[in-house]
Amino acid sequence: MKQIELGQSGLNASQIALGVMRIDRKNAQETAKTVSTAFDAGINYYDTADIYGAGKSSTIFGQALKDAGIDRNKIYIQTKIGIILKNGQINGDGLTGLRYDFSREHLLSAVDIELQRLQTDHIDFLLLHRPDTLMEPEEIADAFSQLEASGKVLHFGVSNFTPYDIELVQQAVSQRLEVNQLQFALTHANMISENIQMNIDGSPDSDTHVRTFDILTYMRLHKMTIQAWSPFQYGMFAGVFIDNPKFKELNDQLQTLADKYHSNKSAVAVAWILKHPANIQTILGSTSPEHIKQMTEVDDVHLSNQEWYDLYQAAGYKIP
Repeated sequence: MKQIELGQSGLNASQIALGVMRIDRKNAQETAKTVSTAFDAGINYYDTADIYGAGKSSTIFGQALKDAGIDRNKIYIQTKIGIILKNGQINGDGLTGLRYDFSREHLLSAVDIELQRLQTDHIDFLLLHRPDTLMEPEEIADAFSQLEASGKVLHFGVSNFTPYDIELVQQAVSQRLEVNQLQFALTHANMISENIQMNIDGSPDSDTHVRTFDILTYMRLHKMTIQAWSPFQYGMFAGVFIDNPKFKELNDQLQTLADKYHSNKSAVAVAWILKHPANIQTILGSTSPEHIKQMTEVDDVHLSNQEWYDLYQAAGYKIP
């Protein structure tokens, strides 16, 4: 599997990563098989978050690595912190109510808890999990410096941040923010459509449109890596588009290209993301070993520019 440098970190990782958000629904044996299948397919980068399964996903994943006999030194682990669930179980402070918390104390304690869950002594990439409008950049900087100095975190990034959110944090911290995890798929390509339809009558500028604030161009200019989450979802976890009758034209086009490249529709959908010159890393969210095998069969799928745009339009987007 192709590897890419994440940002300018000097760390080369598989261009396809495995997200373990739903892994808490599996037993130990199933989870070990899922992780082994991904590793055997060339995936060496794994993404979790302290809220996934209310912390259970990280715990199960950490044990699955042990059970599968995977060498920690051969993989990279990424986690995300900063969201407090309604019952406050992440940091055990007894406070209730869904909120964000980028305070120095919470960031430090959240990392320690994740290290215990994952059964490891360091996190390769730590991401701030969505922007906290009450964040104090100086507190984040203090936490990052302590985490880096202690060796608990090697690299840093963000999730679902706008360009100015990134700038606000980056001007305070001494570490480079290397990645930004964003929802991106054939059926969630707003960052593409906003660029293509710039200054066109009828462009997507309504209040209900998901604005991306030129994040795609910003990420390329600043050499930050986009990590695409939910690469098969439409809406906000509304469902998958593969084999969905709501997306007949898209599935027909995916099947045509799958036949041409002797592959499958899922792999073609991943290849569509990977073709973009932004050098995007795609995070798979499946826990099915069979689906993981299908999704990673991308090596022989070399989409032409025309085929890429054909898929984009089949997904319902227009080219002026």
